[in-house]
Amino acid sequence: MGTGVRAQPWHGVLVATALPLRERAGGRLDVDFDGFAAHVAWLAENGCDGVTPNGSLGEYQTLSPQERSRVVTTAVEAARQASRAAEAAAPAGTAPYPFTVMPGVAAYGADEARRWAEQAREAGAHAVMLLPPNAYRADERAVISHYREVAKAGLPVVAYNNPFDTKVDLVPELLAELHAEGLIVAVKEFSGDVRRPYRIAELAPGLDVLCGADDVALELAVAGSPGWVSGYPNAFPRASVALWRAASSGDLETALPLYRTLHPLLRWDSRTEFVQAIKLSMDLAGRYGGPCRQPRVPLTPEHEELVRRATEKALAEGLG
Repeated sequence: MGTGVRAQPWHGVLVATALPLRERAGGRLDVDFDGFAAHVAWLAENGCDGVTPNGSLGEYQTLSPQERSRVVTTAVEAARQASRAAEAAAPAGTAPYPFTVMPGVAAYGADEARRWAEQAREAGAHAVMLLPPNAYRADERAVISHYREVAKAGLPVVAYNNPFDTKVDLVPELLAELHAEGLIVAVKEFSGDVRRPYRIAELAPGLDVLCGADDVALELAVAGSPGWVSGYPNAFPRASVALWRAASSGDLETALPLYRTLHPLLRWDSRTEFVQAIKLSMDLAGRYGGPCRQPRVPLTPEHEELVRRATEKALAEGLG
């Protein structure tokens, strides 16, 4: 588990976990909860600082309420075990930071999102990650109302800015308003605009800007981002953690070669097929990725070849 300096549970390398699905009789894809628990433990063992289950990479939109709830409780229990193991192995007088669980609580409406935040709190999660309302293009008043409602659950809220999927852009001015009211502690920035962190810092000092897109990880680490909500550590945890820590400390001599090798993979995190791509890389790296639930369909042969080639290159260079 990660041993870097962390001031808050949403800091460090938090993996947006892929969810293992196994084909059962009749072609149904069931969640492999034991496999998911093992994956969370493996990420902790390989240096990651926490997990963010029930995000888009975890295919939360396709889960039943019972499945979605169990994903959180499974992650929390696996994290507790990982934290206990790290404490037992730590040198005398040291206390490793607990392995974080920060579930996504996105929903069509604020009432449902608040219920998921309450479920996360009751399960023992450390924080939650929240998209704006995603049933329609919400205006500023609706966005603020949405975050006010979910903040009532009592857990720290990390906003998630994904203007491509939600059609709502949490611009720096709006984030500053949410932060000033005490509704959010951080934002997962997925716009891809590496200028954003500087503007946000000017308007909302104290609001943590987390890297939310794998293919700008180096740029946001250099800009001072304290955390990376990441996809590709599902397949390459050690290399990803090494990249983040080197970039965050200004060690570009270490970070740049890693970034160049991983970037053909990292950029898939910003593409529509990111779930399929990351799961394929997991399979190739010896971790079970497996299939996706509909409406996601398998990669095209052309895309599969691109992912396969980049993954095999990274493995050949010892990044697995």
